[in-house]
Amino acid sequence: MIARAAILSTGDELTTGRTVDTNANFIADRLVAAGLDVTAIVCVGDYPERIAWAWDAAMRQADLVVSTGGLGPTADDLTTETVARVIGRPLVLDEAVATRIRQMFEAMGRVMPENNLKQAMIPQGATVLPNALGTAPGFRLDLDTPHGCKHLVVLPGVPREMKPMLEELVRTWLGSARGSDEVYLSHSFQTFGISESALDELVAGAVDPAEGRIAFRAAFPQISVRLTVHGNPDFVPQRLVELSERLRQRIGIFAYGEGDTSMEAVVGQLLTAQERTLAVAESCTGGLVGHRLTAVAGSSVYYRGSVVAYANDVKVKVLGVGTETIDRYGAVSVETAGEMAEGVRHVLGANLGIAVTGIAGPEGGTPDKPVGTVCIGLADNTRVRTKRYQLWGNREWVKLLSSQVALDWLRRHLLGLDPTEVSILRR
Repeated sequence: MIARAAILSTGDELTTGRTVDTNANFIADRLVAAGLDVTAIVCVGDYPERIAWAWDAAMRQADLVVSTGGLGPTADDLTTETVARVIGRPLVLDEAVATRIRQMFEAMGRVMPENNLKQAMIPQGATVLPNALGTAPGFRLDLDTPHGCKHLVVLPGVPREMKPMLEELVRTWLGSARGSDEVYLSHSFQTFGISESALDELVAGAVDPAEGRIAFRAAFPQISVRLTVHGNPDFVPQRLVELSERLRQRIGIFAYGEGDTSMEAVVGQLLTAQERTLAVAESCTGGLVGHRLTAVAGSSVYYRGSVVAYANDVKVKVLGVGTETIDRYGAVSVETAGEMAEGVRHVLGANLGIAVTGIAGPEGGTPDKPVGTVCIGLADNTRVRTKRYQLWGNREWVKLLSSQVALDWLRRHLLGLDPTEVSILRR
């Protein structure tokens, strides 16, 4: 039975701090959602003795070991050969993998360097996990060891290659290899505008521990709530539906989406459904709201464009903000935010205009308007709404949180709610 898992990440770029290990976070999230107990996450550099030590320790700790990194063609990519040595299996050339790598180079009009064949060397007996996006395949091995049956999964370290392989190949296999008739199903809610502790209080008692498990994950600026249910496959799906509805009722408007969705995707869906268009005026966020909106495929249907009006004269000349407004209230004020929203809506010919102006810091604050002061404006064809917030954190956090508030304003407005009721609570 596969109950406990360990995650290994390999690469000097991880142990020297040059790269953040987001792979381990992603894999742990998916394994926990599948009902596994993740006992350890280990990160080691590109040294064979350290990789071997990590694999040996992981196989003692867990039934399943999932590794990322070290599958490239260069001399410092050592995962495959080290795993083979640890488990006592020879490496063999997988002709199908070698042919595919050659074809990838041919398609690019390039000659394959011979060292790329290193990526076709697989431990004897392993099942190849095809990589649709890169030259490095993964592989899976099931082993009988003195510590019991162990399952090894080795994946490339590039996140955009690893993630679909984990979702489409590993999780499918895991579902049939658990050694149990029980199934694990989960459903998640993405929330904003409520602290983690307040969210915990909100959902307390909604799900009995005997029925399912609730887990929270804070990934600034949103917090996700995941419900996991396991048991007999004949009744678990219906139980998940019923318990999800209980949580949905409890979380209410704070849940901006369900599953792996984003605030900007939800806003895009609402704009599309209502056949409305949007224009954005940004100051302190420097175009971040527009960037997030255009990260969603199909956004050209509703997104008219943005004006990044950083300087005051741009706010005046392009957006039509009154010079007397800026002189009297300042560039960071609800009055200016309102005129920016109405101005961009008019200039770009959109149904809705959203504006953000603020002080992201670390300098520029005053006693009346400290760093983190942010004003939001939203205009449609009937009225302009504005509100001032006092946000927190460094420059990056203030910009990100400001963009999230602006998008949540749009979401609530499109749902027929008062966007000025958006609250921002610390954890």
